[in-house]
Amino acid sequence: MLHNEELRLRPPRNRVETRAIGWWTLQSSLFALPLPIVFGVLWLTIAPARFVFGPLFLVALVPGLLYMGVMPMWRYRVHRWEMTEEAVYAASGWLWQRWRVVPLSRVQTVDMLRGPLQQMFGLSGITVTSASSAGAVKIKGIDHRTAAELVEQLTTSTQAVPGDAT
Repeated sequence: MLHNEELRLRPPRNRVETRAIGWWTLQSSLFALPLPIVFGVLWLTIAPARFVFGPLFLVALVPGLLYMGVMPMWRYRVHRWEMTEEAVYAASGWLWQRWRVVPLSRVQTVDMLRGPLQQMFGLSGITVTSASSAGAVKIKGIDHRTAAELVEQLTTSTQAVPGDAT
């Protein structure tokens, strides 16, 4: 039985790895920098059109740098996760923040993903699919070893919990 203090909505206890900040910064640079780089190259190589490409370079660069500077730290503040005997908790997002709780009795599958950039930072992501129309719970930016242990714990715990997810 859950105690009253456990019923309160609270952030999950575990932060993602601080290395996730570097991972998110690198990801954001791949999104934010190509257009300013193109405008910069065009500004350098086409002298008669510099009056056009100079301002375009700045218009593309400034928001991209702001995105790269703000988003990773903001996401780090928000992203958290936790597994208890009853459920998996995850908080994610940066502009649109989402808190998800999945009872272990509803867990259907647990997947671990390590993309190339995550591997560079020693990170992994876990997807916990439940019998819910709201979709899966995703925990991104955790240490690879921690992720492997969490997958093992979830697999063991969900097998031990009688569930209604079939």
